[in-house]
Amino acid sequence: MSAGGAYPSRAYQDGACDDGVYVYAIVPAEQPVPAGISGVGGPPMPVRVLVEGPVAAVVSEAPPRLRARRRDLLAHQELLLRLSESGPVLPMRFGMVAPDEATVREQLAAAGVRHLKALERLVDRVELNLKALPPSDALAGLVREDETIQQLLRAARRHPGYEANLRLGEAVVTALSRRAAEAGRRAVLELTPLACAVAAGPEVSGCVLNTSFLVDRAASDRFRTAARDFAALRRDHVELRVAGPLPCYSFVAPEGPGPLVSTGA
Repeated sequence: MSAGGAYPSRAYQDGACDDGVYVYAIVPAEQPVPAGISGVGGPPMPVRVLVEGPVAAVVSEAPPRLRARRRDLLAHQELLLRLSESGPVLPMRFGMVAPDEATVREQLAAAGVRHLKALERLVDRVELNLKALPPSDALAGLVREDETIQQLLRAARRHPGYEANLRLGEAVVTALSRRAAEAGRRAVLELTPLACAVAAGPEVSGCVLNTSFLVDRAASDRFRTAARDFAALRRDHVELRVAGPLPCYSFVAPEGPGPLVSTGA
């Protein structure tokens, strides 16, 4: 079983599954699971723990016709956050379903030692995500500082028209994105010493940078303050958004025995 992914199972086409075991996370075998948590589905499926050696899987029955509904996505995320309050968690992506309990136990037994090492790395740590994007009110500052934009603006005023406005608009968007990206990279450099690990994330529409940090839980407030102070000094160049604590998806190795298979949700 590969945390952050899945383990050998059949793929449920179009998110439909009539049976199976939905897997939320892997935790240390001795770690308590908060009382009263429930899983995906409507009504929510009861959650149980499958212990195998040094680790355990937090699972429920897979609801029929599982899809990426907002209700279920939030339930999955909330369960992971509740679990992380009790200790380290290797999170599974939404929609990971095994054909049966025996498959889950088999994969836990095969990868238990590796999972335990990964869990030990995450003890008392959280993931914080940083996104950088151009500030919405940065145009005036850009015009003051960028000679190319000044020239294009004067040209558009002297000879107004579609082409002049198009060139000006494209230059403004490019310059705002470039400045935000440069400031975002500088933010990452300044924040990295406060983190145990850093991972670049996928591209996000509207953002020029998406990076996750593995941070000691006790240092998370310090990290947020440092990010806020950095953004305040460069408010004309970049807007920084910090999200978290989050399940540590970005710091769980994707490798594992067998192919990664999801419900397709």
